[in-house]
Amino acid sequence: MLMHGFGLSAVPEALPVDAAGWFALLNQNPLIGLTLLEVFDLVEYMLVGLLFLAMAAALWKDNRSAVLAAVTFGWAGIITYISSNQVFSLLALSEKFAAATSEAQWASLLSSGETLLAVYNPGVLHQGTGIYICMLLVPLAGLFLSLVMLRSHTFNKATAITGILANAIILCYFPVLAFAPSGLALPFVLSAPFRVVWYFLIALRLIKLGKETKSDK
Repeated sequence: MLMHGFGLSAVPEALPVDAAGWFALLNQNPLIGLTLLEVFDLVEYMLVGLLFLAMAAALWKDNRSAVLAAVTFGWAGIITYISSNQVFSLLALSEKFAAATSEAQWASLLSSGETLLAVYNPGVLHQGTGIYICMLLVPLAGLFLSLVMLRSHTFNKATAITGILANAIILCYFPVLAFAPSGLALPFVLSAPFRVVWYFLIALRLIKLGKETKSDK
């Protein structure tokens, strides 16, 4: 069932769970379909990866082994997510599905869609392994970097503590998934304010460090 309002012609009340549902949504409103398939998360994770590299450069002298581990974990998770997200493959299949003219073609395309959704499907509770690897490694990377910050003079304690809270709360996703799946959104909701503040504090400090570096030359 679809809701009509806010100028949007095809906003689903619930996410599709199968290939037919995603194809229908992508054909009816590609922007909404791509958004619900988390296409913007691809951009976000790339930006987070660049942020990790900038933080690593700033913290490198404080604890090289921990920083190296954090960047390795973070980028391994990011690459895993990018390779697992099937958004563009599903979009291409949906276009072929719309243009298909026979039952055999539709059946083949639906089968291919279900194969992709087995790897990545935001409409179901349990995702493919790649998504979980990302959701484990990226917050671990953030947690490692925040712990290095705590003993560093490069970033202040408020930034470090905010980062520890933001990433530790996200890691609670896994026990919630195992024991209380109805509250699965809770770790993201609780972590979000800390994460926004953490990114903001990091950005301010990196900008200041950049200005200090230029003035020293």
